[in-house]
Amino acid sequence: MSAPMEISFDPHPSHPALPAFPSSPPLEPAAAATPPAVSSSPQPTAEAVVAPTPPDDKVLVSVEVLLHATSTARAEDVRVAVERMLESRSLSYVDGPVQIPPDNSFLLEHVKRIQISDTDELIENHKILLFWQVKPVVHVFQLNEDGPGEEPSEDDTLSSFNEWALPAKEFDGLWESLLYEVGLKQRLLRYAASALLFTERGVDPCLVSWNRIVLLHGPPGTGKTSLCKALAQKLSIRFNSRYSMCQLIEVNAHSLFSKWFSESGKLVAKLFQKIQEMVEEESNLVFVLIDEVESLAAARQAAISGSEPSDSIRVVNALLTQMDKLKAWPNVIILTTSNITTAIDIAFVDRADIKAYVGPPTLQARYEILRSCIDELFRVGILTYPQGGDLPCILSYSTLKEKLHGPEAAEPHTLHLSNLLHEGAELCDGLSGRSLRKLPFLAHASVPNPSCCDAASFMHTLIQTARRELLESRG
Repeated sequence: MSAPMEISFDPHPSHPALPAFPSSPPLEPAAAATPPAVSSSPQPTAEAVVAPTPPDDKVLVSVEVLLHATSTARAEDVRVAVERMLESRSLSYVDGPVQIPPDNSFLLEHVKRIQISDTDELIENHKILLFWQVKPVVHVFQLNEDGPGEEPSEDDTLSSFNEWALPAKEFDGLWESLLYEVGLKQRLLRYAASALLFTERGVDPCLVSWNRIVLLHGPPGTGKTSLCKALAQKLSIRFNSRYSMCQLIEVNAHSLFSKWFSESGKLVAKLFQKIQEMVEEESNLVFVLIDEVESLAAARQAAISGSEPSDSIRVVNALLTQMDKLKAWPNVIILTTSNITTAIDIAFVDRADIKAYVGPPTLQARYEILRSCIDELFRVGILTYPQGGDLPCILSYSTLKEKLHGPEAAEPHTLHLSNLLHEGAELCDGLSGRSLRKLPFLAHASVPNPSCCDAASFMHTLIQTARRELLESRG
């Protein structure tokens, strides 16, 4: 559980907010200052007052509303109720939860969570979104609690694909837990919005070309597969008013190679026949995830060189052909990942609209990943708050930088813990996100008294564990 962001209310924003793709958003109450009245003739002050943003220039911010599993309320009724709630309150829009007023019995009964996300790009550019600058776009949804369904392969040794109905409980919170350089997740959301819009509006593909194929590449452990699943989950929420059903199909690339000669191409055709049956329903949005797509490209290269049977190249050719056929359907997006960029077949690379590199996390991302882990250990009581306190005591990365270089000093113990975490994050340069999230567990396994962990002592153990892990990873 991350610490709440400290947002100051500024009635004179120096930078007008830029329009953004209607995606995620979490809200927080504006700072303690009394919000100025929204009127056409603002009261004069010592400085020139910036007029409220005209309606046409308002930033679209997504507000995601999760219903209780037992709720039977109509999504439209909940959407209207949330919009009225937002209109009646003066809020700044930043990533995080929105508290439901205690006197709103309807929302309290039916809504489990109201969340704003993906405002990080604007916050990074010091554009705090105030209530008059924002047009909230409310998305109401319920989670599907069924697990993945499996489709066995011909020889019953590997399942050819897993299938999820979205949005799935299994992926809830996954998007928010993935931390990358600012702009990557927004870029993917905007791409998907444009790809679906171009198709729905009937843009001539002979004049403007797009394939609705995403390729994420980079070293192992950087969260490429998780990002694909989280993207599908997020889009299923954002487009639920257009598509009544969303599905994620995760293809097991290795299952496409049969031990029987000439059968592999048939397996590919059978798989994509099932996918085509799904997309034939216009109200169904389908995401096809092909993980480690370089395994297919490697087989094609080996077949060309003569070290693999020609059946392997048939698989790759069949896959490319079937992917081309899916272009005729407007309601399918193909998501692919690769750990070895140089091994990807050029014929496939040419088909990808977006080729995004997902590398090891930056210093800020490493700090925030570790901070989210520490906050979770505080939440469940594995770590104890300093001096018997009961508030989060680790500053966010941006707040830490402000406290270190600004006139306002943080509480000494809070600043000390945050600096220790920053030291640990600096040490972890080169570690993947997967390794970073294992680090607190490994550190806890090294403490002398695991049943009672003081936060400061744990931070020192975390730093020692990071040094050990780095030495071992480098041989």
